[in-house]
Amino acid sequence: MGRAHLRLLFAALALSVSACSVSAINVSLPISAPGNSQGLFPTLLSFSIEQDRWPDWAGTWARNEFTHNALSNYAALTGQPPNIRVGADSEDHTFWSPTVTIEEASFPPPNSVTPYPEATSITVGDAYYTLSRFLPRGTRMTWGVNLGADNVTNAVNMAKAIVGAFRSWSVQASGVVLERIEIGNEADLYKNNGLRPSNWTVEEYVPDWISVAGPVAEAAGISGRDGPVTLQGAAFAGQGFTPREIFDLGILDSAPGKAISVISQHRYSAAFCNGGDFPLISFMSKANVRGNLTVFEADIAATQAKGLLYILGETNSIACHGAPGVSNTAGAALWAIDYTLQAATLGIKETYFHEGVGYKYNFIQPITLNRSTIDGSPLNPPSPPHVQPSYYAGLLINTFIGSTKTSQIVELSVDDSNVSGYAAFEQDKLVRVAFINLNAWLLSSTGDRPSVHIDLDFAQGATADIDAFWHKGSATARRIIIDHADDTANLTWAGQSYETPDAHPAGRLVLEHVSLSEGIDLRATEAVLISF
Repeated sequence: MGRAHLRLLFAALALSVSACSVSAINVSLPISAPGNSQGLFPTLLSFSIEQDRWPDWAGTWARNEFTHNALSNYAALTGQPPNIRVGADSEDHTFWSPTVTIEEASFPPPNSVTPYPEATSITVGDAYYTLSRFLPRGTRMTWGVNLGADNVTNAVNMAKAIVGAFRSWSVQASGVVLERIEIGNEADLYKNNGLRPSNWTVEEYVPDWISVAGPVAEAAGISGRDGPVTLQGAAFAGQGFTPREIFDLGILDSAPGKAISVISQHRYSAAFCNGGDFPLISFMSKANVRGNLTVFEADIAATQAKGLLYILGETNSIACHGAPGVSNTAGAALWAIDYTLQAATLGIKETYFHEGVGYKYNFIQPITLNRSTIDGSPLNPPSPPHVQPSYYAGLLINTFIGSTKTSQIVELSVDDSNVSGYAAFEQDKLVRVAFINLNAWLLSSTGDRPSVHIDLDFAQGATADIDAFWHKGSATARRIIIDHADDTANLTWAGQSYETPDAHPAGRLVLEHVSLSEGIDLRATEAVLISF
């Protein structure tokens, strides 16, 4: 980009800010990693895929190029593709058969609340699992096994097919690896969905899980938590059952329990299972994001005390595939940034955002859709594969994490009820900061668009180091630009759109110059990443 073009860009940015209602805050940035900083995994942002539509995501006879490209964009930023978990509700409705090649599934009819319902029964063969070879090289996978059916033979057959697939030449050559097996999805809800009696308890869950997980681990050759393949424990819907309860009941002392390396819980902010109205403004709330995550602090601490990793193995905005006007909007992208980075500050090592086909909260719609994701009405013309607004969240998050695999995170103290801030460190030095303005600027908003001016102050380091930071004089910024929080398209990241036929970025990269002494402006419904 030429100097003249850059000057015009900066002038345009200054004019756009001057037309806004501006408030000012001062944010102190530690130049060295504080003692409460948390390590960042390159796979902090990962994905959970509904098991019934796995072939659509991966591809059947050839890889799904759109999926592959969209995931590879993320991998290019951290050096590691997002982890992929295949499971969820349909995990407990899946059966293996020697007579099925890939998959046979039965789906209920769509309706206006659930335009793309989950399959009620899925039968798979060995080739279903070898589709893993179509993911980007280096992808690590967690596969779900059916606990809900209470059928040990089927669970063992699924495990054998999974392990067999990853021992096959085609999967090994692809560089995609099996990391964990999960046995049962949201067992704390079995008493509500008919998979167990209505009075089923966590005291009954533990021996039930052991009775199935033991043969599964043996069939898969899993003997402990230090091997190449381990077990993923819990996978509870929330607080119905808790890791603390199953620890107290001795699950980790059992033979399969000794192979648990990771504890997973699931989290959504609300549920759209029967429809409803969910205001976007209250969803985009800094306070609500923190309230939704701090409920897990005791479980995180208990898990870490056992030497295990803690993850959100399934999460997203609003359960039952998302809510229209919220989950599919630009506002959800900003929510996802704050939610994911906030989770990391609490010691949650990975967040697996749940995806399906036609779900409102998808980051990625991997195939052509013939029905509206909002109300199930026919689409003419059909909607080709595309990314949705939340996809842009991953671009900022992964750029924030970086590619060194050594980065750490701490939340910044930001004296504004709408603005969140986070700092990233590498080799103990401040390298990047992110600010998210969750103030919802809507299509219906009137007057001047509010903006916050952020003055930067450097602290918590030797005087010479702080002086050296100021001596740099400038930094570089990338923004997620959004017209309105309730828009469902037309976002950009650093000037580029990813809403393209192949998920490759279009447009010229825009990097802003930031004077450290002058600070930066951040409009309502916007996010910025500053690199030092």
